[in-house]
Amino acid sequence: MIKLSNGCRVWYVIASGALGFDGKGWFWERPLVRLGLIELDLFTVVLKTLTLNPRRGNLQMRNPLTWLPCSPWGCVKFIPGGVVNKVGLSNKGFYWWCKKIAPKINFDKRSIVVSIWGARDECVEMARELNRFNLTAIEWNDSCPNTGHALTGVEASIETAKAIKAVSRHPIIAKVSVDQDYLAIARELVGVVEAFDFNSVKMETVFPEMKKGPLWRLERRVGGGGGGVSGEPAQIHNWRAVEALAKQGLIPVIAPSIMEYGDMCFVRRLGARAVSFGAIHLASHSIWLKPWTIFTNPCKPTSFVRRENS
Repeated sequence: MIKLSNGCRVWYVIASGALGFDGKGWFWERPLVRLGLIELDLFTVVLKTLTLNPRRGNLQMRNPLTWLPCSPWGCVKFIPGGVVNKVGLSNKGFYWWCKKIAPKINFDKRSIVVSIWGARDECVEMARELNRFNLTAIEWNDSCPNTGHALTGVEASIETAKAIKAVSRHPIIAKVSVDQDYLAIARELVGVVEAFDFNSVKMETVFPEMKKGPLWRLERRVGGGGGGVSGEPAQIHNWRAVEALAKQGLIPVIAPSIMEYGDMCFVRRLGARAVSFGAIHLASHSIWLKPWTIFTNPCKPTSFVRRENS
C-alpha cells in the first residue's frame, strides 16, 4: 500500500482511461457497475487523461484525409494478450471536464485521480484549477507513447513536476515511460512526487522489427510512433522498470500490466507497493471472435481484489 501525504491510501488502481472521464465506466461497462460486477469502491480510479485545450487525437468518426465515415476504434488493435492503441489523448478539454463531468462526481465518496498532460504552463494551470476538487491525487502524464512527449528530456520533466507541485494541494503521481530515464527523474523528484506509475510501452520498443500494419500507416499521418502496447507484451518492459525503481528505494511504484491474479503477487515481490489494472478491461480477442470478453474482462479486477481480501 502507498499512503499519500493527504492520508489517502492507494492499493488497487484502475489505470487512466479504463473507466472513462468520470470513473463510472464506458457505456458498455456501466451495466456491470450497476450489477456490482465492477465494484468501484475497491479501487483508486484514474480518469482518462485531460489536456488543457480540446484534442482531437485519433478517436474519430471520420477519416481526417477523406472525411468518409470510419470506425473510431481503428486506432486500437487487439494483439495476443493485450492491445496496441494510438488514441492520441482524444478529449474535449480540461474546462469541458470541469463544467460537464466534475459536478457529477462525488469526490468525497470515491477515490479519484485526475490525469493531466501538456506543456509545463498548461499542466500548471490545470493543477491550480484542480485545487477546488477533493481528489486522491493528480496523475501527471509525462509519457504518452502516441505523442512523442517522452522525448522532452529529463530536465524538462523535472521542471514540469516541480512547477505542478508548487501550485497544487494534491499529491502528485508521475506517469512515466520505460523509454525515459525514470531513475534519473526519480532521483530529482523525491519530495515532489509521491508515487510512480508507467504508461503503455512504445510499439517500437516491444516490436522493433515490425514496420507495417494499420497503426504504422497511421503514424505517417499523425506521427508519435506506432502506438502504445499494453497487457502481457508490455509486462517484461514495465516490470523490469518497476523492479529498478523499487531497488532505488526513493519513491513508491505502482506496477501496471496486471492481467492475471498471480501477476499481483509477482510484482509485489519485485517491490511494487500498489498494482494497476488497464488493458485487462479490454476484450482479449477481436470482438467478432470472442464478443463476451468485452463484458467479462472488466469484471476481472473486482474478482481478483475480492479473492485476495476474502
